[in-house]
Amino acid sequence: MSSVYSINKGVGRPVEFKGFKAQYIWYLGSGLLGLLIFFAVLYICGVNPFICLGIILFSGAGLFIHVGRMSRRYGAYGWMKKIARKGVPTVVRSNSRKHFLPIHPSQIN
Repeated sequence: MSSVYSINKGVGRPVEFKGFKAQYIWYLGSGLLGLLIFFAVLYICGVNPFICLGIILFSGAGLFIHVGRMSRRYGAYGWMKKIARKGVPTVVRSNSRKHFLPIHPSQIN
């Protein structure tokens, strides 16, 4: 009796949902959660519900556009690489030659 196994063809590929790749899904989700909380705060403060809705819809559209643009521009891991590149020094200077001299066995403790 033979078994039938399905092959997962997405192994090794970044997660993608509706065009949003990898960590941008989390950014979009946290942004939407923030907008939900902001709507609740505005509503509790007594702002007209239609004005609250307009503000939230406008901000949500901006959030989708911004996160989608970042997802397309930087890809799955490009934004993290861009941030990491800022931490790499452009020049390494050494005013001493002691870094290039061999260590004598008697100096090792």
